[in-house]
Amino acid sequence: MGLTKTSTGKNVLSEDILEISKDCDFCVAIAGNPNVGKSTIFNGLTGMHQHTGNWPGKTVSNAAGVCKYKNKKLLLVDIPGTYSIMSNSEEEEIARDYICFGRPDATVVILDATSLERNLNLVYQIMEITDKVIVCVNLLDEAEKKGIYIDFAELEKRLGVPVVGTIARKKKTLNNLVEQIYKVCGGEIKPKPKLVRYPPYIEEGVEKIQENLLKLLSDEQIALSRWISLKIIDGDEKILSKIEKNLEIDIRSNEKLNNAKKEVIDILEFNGIERENIKNKLISSIIFNAENVYKDVVTLKKEEYNSKNRKTDKILTSKTLGIPIMLLFLGVIFWITIVGANYPSEWLSQFFGWLQEKIVYLFDFMGAPEGLKSVLIDGVYKTLTWIVAVMLPPMLIFFPIFTLLEDLGFLPRIAFNLDKFFRKAGSSGKQALTMCMGFGCNSAGVTGCRIIDSPREKLISILTNAFVPCNGRFPFLITVASIFIGGMVTGGSSSFIATIAVLLVVLLGIFMTLLISKILSKTILKGTSSSFVLELPPYRKPQIGQVIVRSIFDRTLFVLGRAVAVAAPAGLVIWLFANVNIGNISILTHIANFFDPFAKLMGLDGYILTAFVLGIPANEIVLPIILMCYLGSGTLVDIENTRTIGQILVENGWTLLTAINVMIFTLLHFPCTTTLLTIKKETGSWKWMALGFLLPTICGIVICLITTGVWNMAIRI
Repeated sequence: MGLTKTSTGKNVLSEDILEISKDCDFCVAIAGNPNVGKSTIFNGLTGMHQHTGNWPGKTVSNAAGVCKYKNKKLLLVDIPGTYSIMSNSEEEEIARDYICFGRPDATVVILDATSLERNLNLVYQIMEITDKVIVCVNLLDEAEKKGIYIDFAELEKRLGVPVVGTIARKKKTLNNLVEQIYKVCGGEIKPKPKLVRYPPYIEEGVEKIQENLLKLLSDEQIALSRWISLKIIDGDEKILSKIEKNLEIDIRSNEKLNNAKKEVIDILEFNGIERENIKNKLISSIIFNAENVYKDVVTLKKEEYNSKNRKTDKILTSKTLGIPIMLLFLGVIFWITIVGANYPSEWLSQFFGWLQEKIVYLFDFMGAPEGLKSVLIDGVYKTLTWIVAVMLPPMLIFFPIFTLLEDLGFLPRIAFNLDKFFRKAGSSGKQALTMCMGFGCNSAGVTGCRIIDSPREKLISILTNAFVPCNGRFPFLITVASIFIGGMVTGGSSSFIATIAVLLVVLLGIFMTLLISKILSKTILKGTSSSFVLELPPYRKPQIGQVIVRSIFDRTLFVLGRAVAVAAPAGLVIWLFANVNIGNISILTHIANFFDPFAKLMGLDGYILTAFVLGIPANEIVLPIILMCYLGSGTLVDIENTRTIGQILVENGWTLLTAINVMIFTLLHFPCTTTLLTIKKETGSWKWMALGFLLPTICGIVICLITTGVWNMAIRI
């Protein structure tokens, strides 16, 4: 009963999920199109808090949780959102493999009540694989607002499977869904799906293939015979290979099956159905069925229910206004972050200074050795508290706003506006989505590249994701821009000028992403861009409470926790480098002196370049290292605000040119350790990880050299 009772389970689920499933009575797949509330239902049933959001492509691997009902444990597996299981993108493969080869006791297909016609396509495809299907029509509240009413009894009759209506955010509406799941898993309800009937010649071909296929299948596998027959006629080699591997049968070299297949293909071609058009015929039949069902079960009280969305999209995605509005939004976000972060940073700095005095008093009371006290306080503690004081306030502002735009549905519009540029760069339009993910975390952006079908385009997206600044780099960019760019003017306009500077850096990152993507697509990763459909989700009113909680726990604390985890050992190493001397000069100074000649050519200095090198564990610690180097005492001072930081930097030779080049190199340099390891994991190659390290670094060095050369020429003139 369920996945864990079969030998095929290990092929489709990770070992940790398999371990959870051992104590469960039933296994249930949660499937559906992207952006239908699938993960929200999963969270509501299991009590877990998987990241959900108002744009496609959130789940790119299986997640599992347990739901208890009537003394039974249900293992719910949230599989990736997908529009189809008939092609070979990673999310479609994961979804298809679990439903087909994992053999769950039930599969719940979540539909969007406002887009029922499109969503029904997936239902018909899944019903061909398994008869244990439950249809859950979600977002009924949004459908009601738009005047959309669904006849559930008629829908259930037309599909032949149980149909349940829900509002995912209201847990009470999920009770009936759990009851239906329980009954289907336990055999009280036995769905009888009404499958799509394809054109006569295809149906006759399916029957002919099935006659020979049934001899190869076990009793448990017979239910898959129709679907496998369709795949044999379709001729998708990758899916057939998966079938052979997971079901341990030989299809492609079976003489009788090959003869039957050849005969079927000949008959289809004789009747005007070319081999390359077979899949299109199958899809057309499914769409035709979905359209007919939709017409019979849906009533529209408001014919123009979507007019407001369309009018808004005409503005936000227009060729003239789309990009300027996108830049305006980004600029407003950066401005709010810059202005809002100053005071909390100062308060945190003062608090940590007060706390440091108490810790020193405690160490003195305990009689701790001076060396140990210096290492722990001057090295580890000050590095940790610096990161918290400088990073936490901007993230507490930036992430909620970013999440708010995500929930509203604005981020997919940004991706839509950038889509044509990525196509011209010879890459996938989906790279626009993964690039937007990179603004939060480059490591997450690299992982998000799984949504890209083409291996070539996926690799381009992975290698260029670090060209946009993650939130680990934003605090440093904002600090430098506020001191040197905004500091050129006085009054309220300083924050505005600093915002423009940060926005220009972001635009440079987007430009370099497109440029390097184009170069890669013309050289080592040659090819043309593939086509894909980018869904624009409906605008939704965000739940402010959930936005705040999710942005703090899923993003802010995650990024901050990662930074703090590397800050402690990094602080220790940096303290040792700053305080251990070789020939009356610290190791840190030796390293800086080694880098200094080349750094000067880049408009930097040896200490700045050393800080970037030592800051590879996390971008967040680059500025603390720079300040520690300049102070020379091997310890950080109490930094209260950006004025104090600016004074230290200016006293150590920073000019406007230095600030510009630091911002450029902050944008364009090697990714952090976490991102590099993620590149290695996603590509399975040290070679591509090395290229992911070199590409942005070389670009940063070259642009800094050019900027410095032009600046010096201008001064001479």
